[in-house]
Amino acid sequence: MKKILLILLFPLLTFAQEDLLAGVDSVGTDQKVESAFKALKIVNIESTKLAAKGDFYFVVAHRFGSVKDGFEGFYGLDNANTQLKFLYGFKEWLTIGAARNELAYDFSVKYRLQNQMKDGFPFSIVGFNSLAINNTLKESNYPKLSFENRLIYVTQLLVSRKFSEKLSLELAPTFFHENFVDNDAQDNSQYAIGMGGRYKLGKRWSVNVDYAVHLNRATNSIYKNPLSIGVDLETGGHVFQMHFTSSQGIHEAGYLGQTTGDWSKGDVFFGFNLARVF
Repeated sequence: MKKILLILLFPLLTFAQEDLLAGVDSVGTDQKVESAFKALKIVNIESTKLAAKGDFYFVVAHRFGSVKDGFEGFYGLDNANTQLKFLYGFKEWLTIGAARNELAYDFSVKYRLQNQMKDGFPFSIVGFNSLAINNTLKESNYPKLSFENRLIYVTQLLVSRKFSEKLSLELAPTFFHENFVDNDAQDNSQYAIGMGGRYKLGKRWSVNVDYAVHLNRATNSIYKNPLSIGVDLETGGHVFQMHFTSSQGIHEAGYLGQTTGDWSKGDVFFGFNLARVF
């Protein structure tokens, strides 16, 4: 546990940088490559975009039920999962956040380690850490449950490259540790690698795809790797993301470790992420 906390809280040395030009698809005069992604997430996976210093975001992430439920589930409109998140650009290189959905409380930090540079360093590198409190565990089911059992730790390294004005790609090696797992064969410490990208279709439209591979899932696990496909629409002060995904989970441990949907069986969830900046 001490090692996990050290991973989560270990201070990272970073250099202060000038404010990013929010929403500009260009290379600034300082030769930093801007706007590999317009939204804070690709679909489920965090992107390398941070909030600008002083910006306050309110984010609503919603996943309807499975469309395969048909009329009985009102084609996905029943059994939905919603997350409300608040993000603040504390520094130009540091974004802090707090979120709540019916599954977990979630507190996060996201910090820039390196910018992609024109004719220089080829990638943007961003770190992401979160601490979640699992709200689904009930003391009536687990009489010996303690608060520590509810904790989930996530560490990600987000590495992206903007190849052109239209195409950006990202890799996201991930470690997450759940103090409680519902499968005795599943390790508490788990590893995954996410990948995703954005391709611009027009001035305000893009198609986004992300996918993640769980690297040490138990052989008897019922869970699957998440695949998500959607579009981004930029409308003034916010980006509206609409997508289909095989995961109803929104927190990292939810979509990386507990995805139940299956595209081959039509078991997918329609959802959206709506971010408003103030």
